Parts: sequence; C-alpha cells; structure tokens
Amino acid sequence: MFGSRAMTGSYAAVMTTDHDLARWRLRSQRLAAPEGDAEHIVRTLLAVQAENASQSAWAVATRTAAPEASDLAGALADGRVLRLHVLRPTWHYVHADDAPWLLALTAPRVLPVFESQLRHLEARLPALTRTIEELLAEASDRTRAEIAAALAERGEALTGHELMLLLGRLEMLALVCSGAPRDGEHTYALFDDRVPAPRRLERDEALAELAARYFAAHGPATVGDLAYWATLTVTDVRRGAAAAGDRLASFEHDGRTFWHAPGETPEDASAEVPAAAPRGHLLQVLDEMYRGYQDSRWVLDAEGIVPRGRESAIGMALVDGQLVAAMKRTTAAKAVTFSVSPYRELAAPERESIDDAATRYGRFLGLEARVRIDS
Repeated sequence: MFGSRAMTGSYAAVMTTDHDLARWRLRSQRLAAPEGDAEHIVRTLLAVQAENASQSAWAVATRTAAPEASDLAGALADGRVLRLHVLRPTWHYVHADDAPWLLALTAPRVLPVFESQLRHLEARLPALTRTIEELLAEASDRTRAEIAAALAERGEALTGHELMLLLGRLEMLALVCSGAPRDGEHTYALFDDRVPAPRRLERDEALAELAARYFAAHGPATVGDLAYWATLTVTDVRRGAAAAGDRLASFEHDGRTFWHAPGETPEDASAEVPAAAPRGHLLQVLDEMYRGYQDSRWVLDAEGIVPRGRESAIGMALVDGQLVAAMKRTTAAKAVTFSVSPYRELAAPERESIDDAATRYGRFLGLEARVRIDS
C-alpha cells in the first residue's frame, strides 16, 4: 500500500507492487523504449559501471536507439565519455562534463580505499605521481603496460597491482583519466588535456544535481540506494534530495520513501498497461539495473525466487523487469552462446523474450546468437 506524497503535491493511496517499481525502472533506465546514442545514455544515467569493458559496452548500447559498437568507441576516443574510477572504487563511464564535479563530490570517501592499499608506497607517491604526469605530458594515450615499462626504465618499477591502484588514485585526484583507446585497449591521458574546461559545482549544488539526476534515471529509488551508489552518507543524500526541490517527487512504499522525477506516479506504475518493449534483457550483474541499487535492489525479484547472499552468477536474464535466470556469455569466432539457468520454469513468452534479447546482443557483437537453457 502506498501512502504516497510528492514534493509538488499529493498522490492518492494506491495499491502497487515491487514488480511495478521494477517496470518503472526499466523506463527510467532506458532499457524499455531505448533512445539516443551512447553519449546521451551516459549523460542521462550520469554514470554506468564499466568494470568489464566488453560487457559494459553492451550495457550502454542496449539502451540506445541503434546499438553499434562504434558509437561508444567514438565517444571514448574523442573524450566526450571517459572511463575512470569515480563514485566507488571501480570503473565507470561518465560524461566529460560531469567527471570533474562528480570526482570532487565523491572522491573524499573513496580515496581512503586506494590510500590504505598504497600505504607501503606512501613515501614514493609524490615522485611516482610526478613521473606519471611527465610521461603522459610527453606522450598521451599510453597503455598501463607502457607506463609500467617507462617507470621501470626510470628505476621506479611497480607491480601490476600497485600500478593499477596508483592510477586509480590519480583518477580520483583528477590528475589522469582515460585516453583514446588503442586497438580496443584502455589508455591513460592527463585529465586536464581531456577535460580542458571542467564544470565545477559548489558542494550543495553538486548534491542537488546528483540527487536529481540519479533519481530521474534510476528511480524510483531510495536514499539508501543513492548513498551506496555514490559512496555518500544518507545525510548528504537527503540534503541533496531536499535541495533538488521540484526536480524530484516521492512516495512511500513498504516503509520506505522512493524518489523519482516528476511526471510519472504510482498510479501510472500500477496501471494495467502492456509491458514496455523490449521485454527481455541479457545483462551483466554489474549493470545499473542491478548494481545501481542496494537498499531496494530486490524489486527485481518480486516472487522471491532468486537466492540471496553471495552472487554466484556474472550475468542475468530479465523479463519484464524481473530476474528470472542466471546467465553466462561465451563468445567464439562466429557465435555467442548465452547459457541461461532459470530460477523457475520459464513460460513460452519468457523464453521468446530471452531469445529476442540474445538476437539483439548477438547482432551488436556481429555474431550468431545461441541460447542454451540449463536444467
């Protein structure tokens, strides 16, 4: 039961379900009714987790009107979209316009993760930082292997793990970021070279901007979801939501407040309307539809059929906003196979939706798509 309210008015109480909220999120996240290009999607979602570069490319593309691998690749090459550590100690795609203020807002709580693991190098960090900046000033778009070799030549060798952590720290400090990929391989460049006119926001303004845009693209969601997503305190998120004013609306569900962009209402979410298309999606569990939440993640499983606890799958099959199966993707020279392990028996329309999702994914990869349903 909703006892619903909005910042700009009141909703009448209405019965709705977790499944309704999951369908709503499909639309917010552009998984239903995809639109625009890769740059538009990254800007709209504010950030897209990009730990696995190959599968996260599909996470962006599947939300676009015309999924093409060259779309995101082009945005990364010319620096409109960056791939760097921001929000949490992991990779994300973020628009170049948003990277400076997002880093300034969220890095203070994430940097200690890198600092603690680099404590044994603390005395060397200033010199290592200067050297990497000099290397990238001399020649931009260097791979991690090239940076490692150059450091070793200068007597400043690091292990692969140490260099990964150091570069993550420098990204958090807005000193380095992604350069133009080379043959599909990630490279590094100086942040100031890739973002010559950074957008700066005061902290309260940044909190309001974060809240308004996260809840618009991920809503309905809770302050706990955003606190997790951006490594902020619940107090900061509430402050941002309040400052966003009429850019947000909210309602009560299951003892929690859910925030979203104005326009759609709980009544709309629970109306008897056909499921939005496409109905089926094959995604990594790092996808924003799963990893973009923590407090209310399990609206994806309104039936309660998915085992909780440690994640055992690296992929998932969604049908109509519900997590119905684990998924593993295997690519070969001419085909991609999606091994699907259902959490319950799948109805014929659900299997058709999964087949359709596989076809779309295979077309994006330029491979024949095959679906194997495991018992």
